[in-house]
Amino acid sequence: MKLYKIWTLFDAACKSKLAIGMCCLLLASAFVVGCGSDEDDKQDDAQVEAFDATTMLNDFANTVVLATYIDLDDKAGELLVAVRTLAADTSQANLEKAQQAWKATRKPWEQSEAFLFGPVDTQGLDPALDSWPVDHVNLQSVLDGNDTLTVDFVSGLEDTQKGFHTIEFLLFRDGNQRKASDITDRELEYLVSTTENLKESTFQLRLAWAPEGENFSNTVAQAGTGSAVYPSQSAAVQEMINGMIVIADEVANGKISDPYNESDTTLVESQFSFNSISDFQDNIRGIQNVYMGKFMTDGQGLNEFVNSKDADLDIRFQQEVQAAIDAIGAIPDPFRDSITSNRGAVQAAIDAVGKVQQTLEQDILPLVQSSEFN
Repeated sequence: MKLYKIWTLFDAACKSKLAIGMCCLLLASAFVVGCGSDEDDKQDDAQVEAFDATTMLNDFANTVVLATYIDLDDKAGELLVAVRTLAADTSQANLEKAQQAWKATRKPWEQSEAFLFGPVDTQGLDPALDSWPVDHVNLQSVLDGNDTLTVDFVSGLEDTQKGFHTIEFLLFRDGNQRKASDITDRELEYLVSTTENLKESTFQLRLAWAPEGENFSNTVAQAGTGSAVYPSQSAAVQEMINGMIVIADEVANGKISDPYNESDTTLVESQFSFNSISDFQDNIRGIQNVYMGKFMTDGQGLNEFVNSKDADLDIRFQQEVQAAIDAIGAIPDPFRDSITSNRGAVQAAIDAVGKVQQTLEQDILPLVQSSEFN
């Protein structure tokens, strides 16, 4: 009720000799409404203040995602060179160089699992690159067969017969240092072709986000301004957060928990290379990259939005992410042995990653959902 209307009623009441109490009540109401109105206006102004996520989304798409995929594709190219060199000269030194190249290629891939949406999903590139656990029987059937192991043939195989873990199996085999002299010509043929297939997939993924390709980076960056995929900035930001939630859940409740709960080493990812702990840490570093808006270089991250709304939450979440990385790193190598011999350390890591997931789900995602964006 407007102040001038209450004053009119007050004046009329007094002129008609209404009780003095009524006059006082109306005057008091006028005072309360008048004071409350200013405060309400301030609250309304605060509620409609929108966060402009344009820079954040652009930096996420280009500084984080595209930069990660470029690095992945570059590293996959180096792996292919190393594998071809090994095939031409199967020395122990060349085998170890190829093994290191495989581990180096894993790093950007595992970090990219914090954003497994867009082309990596719609084009089926995630399972083609990283299906696990590998099927030993089917891998051996390929090696025992008579088909010429061209890249086209390998491309047509099941996802569990190609990609990162098939290459890992051929390079490392049982987790201990493999002898180059044990590698057969058939294995080398399979190794080269499946690495060529992997390189084709990483290039496809890179091109899907790049301006010279399908430019999905622009689809994300232009959210809310004509993007067919993201009708609002909020929709794109929520996609970012859900990507982080998915990988936190997978690490805590799948990658670590499944072999731990079952005491089954066959369920361990990257078990042949003893690279599991690095894989898990890089998954959480991927969350860190998205949240901070960085990969090779720094950009505007989700942390700036969270900090503008709740500085304590921002600080707490950053600490939780680093604590999860540290807790995973505290598990003694190899992980496949620690699931039975160091169960306390494994459980501590599960709990730490679970905390990251919980904060994303219960605090950060609702904060985004309840906020206004441009």
